[in-house]
Amino acid sequence: MIMKSHNDLKVYQEAMDLVVEIYSITNNFPDSERFGLIGQIRRCSVSIPSNIAEGAARESKKEFKRFLYINLGSAAELETQLEISKRLKFMDDSNDLTNKIFFIKRMLIKLIQSLKD
Repeated sequence: MIMKSHNDLKVYQEAMDLVVEIYSITNNFPDSERFGLIGQIRRCSVSIPSNIAEGAARESKKEFKRFLYINLGSAAELETQLEISKRLKFMDDSNDLTNKIFFIKRMLIKLIQSLKD
């Protein structure tokens, strides 16, 4: 795999788009959640492209893969936080975000598989 930068990765670009959407959606959450779910959801979403960038900057494929596996956990955490938000009726029960996260997780898995040791 030849890569000039993390910016070249489609999964990075999709994760960045997800962050923008998450920020937009959480703007509609109650102010009482500013230091609760809003902060957690935003930090979690930001960690996905951030870990892709940090992992891509590492010296080995093994380290990059470790960061990508961490991202799978972050994506699952984000799914859980969004489900909680839906149950609390802070957001619509739209599957759009869930589908985007699923798509990002699939891309992360494919990228991990492409980084053979």
